[in-house]
Amino acid sequence: MTDIRKLLNQIAAQETQLRDTQFLAPCVGGGLVRTRVSHIIYNFAPKPRNFEGWGIFQPVNEKTAEVIDEPSLPQLGEYLKLLQPLRLRLAYVLKGKTWLAYPINESDAKQRFGIAKPVAVNLVTDAATFEPIIARWDGGYWWFDECDRRADPLVAEQLKEALKNVISPPELRFKGITPEMRTVYDLVAHQAKEFEAKMQQNRDEKRLAAALRQGGGELREFRDRNDRWLIEWTTADGSRHTSAIDKNDLTVISAGICLSGMDRDFDLQSLVGVVEAG
Repeated sequence: MTDIRKLLNQIAAQETQLRDTQFLAPCVGGGLVRTRVSHIIYNFAPKPRNFEGWGIFQPVNEKTAEVIDEPSLPQLGEYLKLLQPLRLRLAYVLKGKTWLAYPINESDAKQRFGIAKPVAVNLVTDAATFEPIIARWDGGYWWFDECDRRADPLVAEQLKEALKNVISPPELRFKGITPEMRTVYDLVAHQAKEFEAKMQQNRDEKRLAAALRQGGGELREFRDRNDRWLIEWTTADGSRHTSAIDKNDLTVISAGICLSGMDRDFDLQSLVGVVEAG
């Protein structure tokens, strides 16, 4: 009986201590906040429930903690100093204030944290695509600390300019470029709709050019016509031709010369030989 009473008294004391505790913690939108009291880890739903950011919380009960204030910059700085830093470069927004980022130095990241891959960084503020930052690891999540003022700002500008000009990742070139820069550029490029459209156009062009080249012809230009391409091409002797080609399998819809209704018996590669023979 004595042991039970002692245990109940301990629990009651812990609950009292919990309600009297104020703690600083980060919170992502729709997430929970966590703190340790008397060696016990507590997870709380924030109040208000849609809170996202850094806050000073006070437990209302064992399940909910209310935001009572914003931490000062010195308070936040002291908290972040307890966590391990890593230099990253921002890619794009995943959700709310959470961004995808990539290590600036893969070797350093792998040696210190065992990673060389994109990571989600929470509570990113005052930052932009390709910007270098310092993030902090708490053992489970990455938290934004600050923009990396020591990094060369020209790199971010060069990457932005390349993206604006729809330069493909393999063609990306500038002085001082690293594999990590190319990787983060590739991540961003594949999220940009206008870039993806251009990349698809480049892939289509390479596909058509390769088929013609195998047959001995050369692609001059092509235009998209929904389910088909209208292509301008030349034979080895420089004769120019216009043909309509099916997008799916590169079969000929209209050769541009009389094939007695047998156009679809040929594909783009074989069409070159037929035209030259004709």
